Amino acid sequence: MGGPVVLGIESSCDETGAGIVQDGRLLAHVVATSMDEHARFGGVVPEIAARAHLHSFNPVVREALDRAGLRIGQIDAVAVTTGPGLSGALQVGLAGAKSVAYAAGVPLYGVHHLAGHVAADTLEHGPLPDPCVVLIVSGGHTSLLLVRDLVREPILHLGDTLDDAAGECFDKVARILGLPYPGGPAIDRAARSGDPKAVAFPRPLTRPGDDPYAFSFSGLKTAAARWVERHVQRGEEVPVADGAAALQEAVADVLTRKALAACRAYDVKTLIVVGGVAANSRVRALAEKRCASAGIELRVPPMTLCTDNGAMIAAVGDLLVRAGTEPAPLDVSIDPSAPLEYASLNPLARPAARVA
Repeated sequence: MGGPVVLGIESSCDETGAGIVQDGRLLAHVVATSMDEHARFGGVVPEIAARAHLHSFNPVVREALDRAGLRIGQIDAVAVTTGPGLSGALQVGLAGAKSVAYAAGVPLYGVHHLAGHVAADTLEHGPLPDPCVVLIVSGGHTSLLLVRDLVREPILHLGDTLDDAAGECFDKVARILGLPYPGGPAIDRAARSGDPKAVAFPRPLTRPGDDPYAFSFSGLKTAAARWVERHVQRGEEVPVADGAAALQEAVADVLTRKALAACRAYDVKTLIVVGGVAANSRVRALAEKRCASAGIELRVPPMTLCTDNGAMIAAVGDLLVRAGTEPAPLDVSIDPSAPLEYASLNPLARPAARVA
């Protein structure tokens, strides 16, 4: 018969995702994105994202159930992202998940979005090694973590970004270079015909005495902007492909250099790279090369599981259910700025302020 069947719901930003997992196996995975609606604004518009989630929620859940060959009554638990993310977007996902859980008469589990990214790898490669170093690289987050038991133990932050995340850097520089949103894929495409050595962009926080595991990409973004300005001031055409390739090389170098340093320092033999920027071709290639040289196993989820999706939330929910974790209380709410401490995230609704 198998273990409990868990439906996962993700709505933290501009993707509405539903995934179904049983005993660590992915049964179905559906994502609807509103990215095209945001592209003309050069970034995600929260109100548009929330409205898109409202329109997509039911069709996405229904399609996931259909692909898995299941009815709603065959779901044993529902897991949903309760933070971090856009407030309105999270509210839509949580309200929908509560409705599904109530209708099916099953428990609800609140999940931290970033823990979902970590768990996404288990759907492809099986249980996480204990311990492992995890590099999360996405539009809003860049973190180095030491993970032991994802759902039973606290997650140790070795380092986080001090300002712009890697994905933010790609988005902002892409706009400066005249490339479309989202910037990460656009930079990746443009870099294919460029020379990564054409521009000597800085490698932030990699000098002796710097924090070995912290990240900072704001200065790199500024360096790229100044490089473009110099070409414009001289009346020269900006060599976009070279700029994209050099920027991508700098980001990949910093990310993988710090991740490998953490593996060596903590005597960890497995590096897991997750998040949307894990889909970047140069980040993946350089991580593979450096891990192979260091004798470290590299695990990266398939590209379809790197970006936001419901499967990764279902994966955490599956682990929580099998670990015997208490489900979320009825008044579970959202925390748009929740720090990553535990995989389970069950903030309580704050009472409304009294009006005198």
